[in-house]
Amino acid sequence: MTVNLTRIYTKLGDGGETHLGDMSRVPKTHPRIEAYGDVDELNAQIGVTLTVTGLPEQYAGWLRRIQNDLFDVGADLAVPDTAGQAAGRGERERLRVSPDQTTWLEAACDEVNATLEPLRSFVLPGGTAAAAQLHVCRTVCRRAERRALLVEDSNPEVVRYLNRLSDLLFILSRGANDGEEPLWEPGRSQR
Repeated sequence: MTVNLTRIYTKLGDGGETHLGDMSRVPKTHPRIEAYGDVDELNAQIGVTLTVTGLPEQYAGWLRRIQNDLFDVGADLAVPDTAGQAAGRGERERLRVSPDQTTWLEAACDEVNATLEPLRSFVLPGGTAAAAQLHVCRTVCRRAERRALLVEDSNPEVVRYLNRLSDLLFILSRGANDGEEPLWEPGRSQR
């Protein structure tokens, strides 16, 4: 797939509408736009995470791969499933998130989780700068997942991918705290 961006502004969105990947026009408040907008925000937050000191290099490598995969997620969300039927009519097949991408996230979750102590309580977002930023990414990912659920005829793998990604971001935040994570103490301020 070749992407050729020669001009960034087109003025086509000035009236509050935008094109989807199949060139249909929808309001900028359409559920598809909201969903891939949240995926874009997540990608930007991951970009911030990559600048934070204390992030293990293995995690950084994974996050760079995830950033690329999130563009696949956005591309998938940007094209209604009916456009996939166009491939049967000789038109090009659309990019869709695959189960292999979700399986890779599961393997990364298992790898890191095996190195962590079992949880004794809920984890408060925070700790190291890297862990805190990974928690921000996790919460944005959960929002993107909720928005993706509102997209009619979407690829179910998108929701599975985002669900697994939020799990991985949580696990990575725990790893970035290296055992010194802040835990919830129920009713602590009531004592």
